[in-house]
Amino acid sequence: MSARNWVAALASTALVAGLSTVAANAADNPTAGAIPPVSHCGTEASGSGNNGFVNYRQLTTALQQLETSTGGIVDVEVAGYSNQGRAIHTARVGEGDKVVYVQTQIHGNEMHGTEAALELLKRWGSNTPEAKKLRENVTVVVVPRLNVDGGELDQRQNDMTWNEVVADFPQLSGASPAWNYNSRVGGFDINRDFNPNLDYVPAAEDFPGNSADTGWYITPEAQTSRNVYRSLEQEFGTVDYFVDLHNQWSCYATEDMESMSPLSISAKFIDNPAEFGNWPKFDLDASKRANVAVYQALQERGKSGYGKLTLYPQSTNLPGTALGSYQLRGSAVVLFETSSQTQYDGMKRNGMLTEQVETGLGGLVDAVADGSVNSLDTGVYDAIPNRVTLPSDGPRS
Repeated sequence: MSARNWVAALASTALVAGLSTVAANAADNPTAGAIPPVSHCGTEASGSGNNGFVNYRQLTTALQQLETSTGGIVDVEVAGYSNQGRAIHTARVGEGDKVVYVQTQIHGNEMHGTEAALELLKRWGSNTPEAKKLRENVTVVVVPRLNVDGGELDQRQNDMTWNEVVADFPQLSGASPAWNYNSRVGGFDINRDFNPNLDYVPAAEDFPGNSADTGWYITPEAQTSRNVYRSLEQEFGTVDYFVDLHNQWSCYATEDMESMSPLSISAKFIDNPAEFGNWPKFDLDASKRANVAVYQALQERGKSGYGKLTLYPQSTNLPGTALGSYQLRGSAVVLFETSSQTQYDGMKRNGMLTEQVETGLGGLVDAVADGSVNSLDTGVYDAIPNRVTLPSDGPRS
């Protein structure tokens, strides 16, 4: 059933109480002209969790096979190690002057980006004329799973205790645990552990911090991402593009309430760059153009449903994320927030959601390779519909 028909069918059974709930929860776009009906999303998990996605062993094997089958055109290396000692890999393809750094699965339960990255690496490393030409014009470096421990545990956080952090950084003894530490699972939200100062050394007075603060590079996973970024910056001068592939909750609709939104994107992560120092390379318009490349690639799919993407909330100010920190340093950044984490209904639409990331990310890399990204209109970005929150039948995890 199409999303439009699905919503229409639900409308006939909507209750007044449910409509009130929607009105209260449509915070992402409080001025929407219509109120979506009571929905049944976000609570219909497939029951398979992460079983339908490649695990750590399978991912490692797939990367090794990819390097072998392409004769080294896709160059796979170990960039670092997780807190539990698992290897974190990079896969590099191309030799162009422009560089695109792609990072997937910083949250362990957000897996569609990893699947899409493997498919794109196969395409970019192939012997087709299109792939050969692309490789001449762009270099793509992919971290196909940053949070390898969280991926095995099927959880958002990594696998690391605060006591382990203090053991690594004795100067933090007596400091309050970082605000992004989850003591229940014993792990950190890695995507709040970044700092635009790549040489930052953790200091006790900077803890516990909050979401509007920069991070500290206390997790080995964030340190690995930073080290990859720094090496590319040293090689290219500026890391031209940084893409972070995520998943979000299932219950978002398009602004016109006509369809469910399978994807939200964003270019905006910093309110005021000057608040965090002097960052002369910061360029929001470059990020907007990169997002437009993604948007247009998906719009070209016509009525496939891929074109129903929305804009992630633009009130976001997150300097402690990889996107925020790297954007301050001059990278044009793109956030992908694909519908459905492993706790929800991601497996039911696994193929579609993976292909949507392939289409959008592939479109961006193509636009970088042929230079067309530079002439895209930032006004297109500003006109992308906002996402609207739908209610679910149960609590949101």
